[in-house]
Amino acid sequence: MTPKSGVFLLGSCITAIAAVGSVFELSSGSPELGSQITSSILMATIPLTVLLFWAAVRDTKSSMK
Repeated sequence: MTPKSGVFLLGSCITAIAAVGSVFELSSGSPELGSQITSSILMATIPLTVLLFWAAVRDTKSSMK
């Protein structure tokens, strides 16, 4: 694993945590930031989590060759 892969993986973990937090906030019924902002955070972090994880795996695979 390269440092670049580690940064991608760290970003993926942070965005995944933000997505889970947004789900909990929305399920509570009264999100602190409001429903619209919390929903926007959720919608932005889900694809970003997948993209960053994919980039980390791809970078790690390419460095192993």
